Amino acid sequence: MTTQTAPAPRTAPRTAPGYRRGFGRVLRSEWIKLATVRSTWWSIGITAVLTVGIAVMIAFAVGETPGFNGIAAVIMPIQFTMLLAGILGVISVTGEYSTGMIRSTLTAVPQRGVVLAAKAVVMGVVLFVASLLIFFAAAAAAGPILSANGSAIDWTSFDGTYLPIIIASASMAVFALIGVGLGFILRSGAGAIAAVVGLLFVMPIVVSMFAMAGEAWQWVLDAGNYLPMAAAQFAIMPNPDAPLDANAAYLTLVAWVAASLLGAWAVLRTRDA
Repeated sequence: MTTQTAPAPRTAPRTAPGYRRGFGRVLRSEWIKLATVRSTWWSIGITAVLTVGIAVMIAFAVGETPGFNGIAAVIMPIQFTMLLAGILGVISVTGEYSTGMIRSTLTAVPQRGVVLAAKAVVMGVVLFVASLLIFFAAAAAAGPILSANGSAIDWTSFDGTYLPIIIASASMAVFALIGVGLGFILRSGAGAIAAVVGLLFVMPIVVSMFAMAGEAWQWVLDAGNYLPMAAAQFAIMPNPDAPLDANAAYLTLVAWVAASLLGAWAVLRTRDA
């Protein structure tokens, strides 16, 4: 006669300590992805070369122009470098779609709004800080030339010198965030870059063609004042005679960022990776 022994009670398997996936870790992940891609540093490097080079050329070109504001020479290159900021925002997103990394990203962080927010924060902060350093470098390079021509930069004036540089740096971040939004919406590098170039560069040129078209087309010029580049110019160098005052220009830039990121969020939630 055999006796049966009861099976030993099963113990729950030990689990590794929980690895919290907080927003800080998602930010760190996005920073690593952005910082380890060579195109990021190439874009920032080209932006620096263009900004400093164009600022120096403008400083030489203006000569002894009466009443010329020296800080304008430092800020004017943004009309060209804005494209690099927008394109960098695009490729930070479309690069993940082209390599398939976006699937790994969304698997690790299923909350797609968190992914979008983290990428936007990292891109905005990086572009703002990089642009701030670049504009100050341009001011240091062009400053002696402007001083020799009688258009010295007034480093004692916050509103006349530091504030335009800060707003110009924030505008570069705005252009990059518009690129991020368009990258998520279109998912195609070529398509999103074309959209950025069209919005930031081509549309202002098209609008300017209506300057001599008469009052019937004045609405086109009025609408053009709300394009990102025009709003950035009004925000950086306020003018009482400008179509938009500084506050309206700030709101316009915020609206462009909000529209692009909200559109990206809506698309990201409803589409598969």
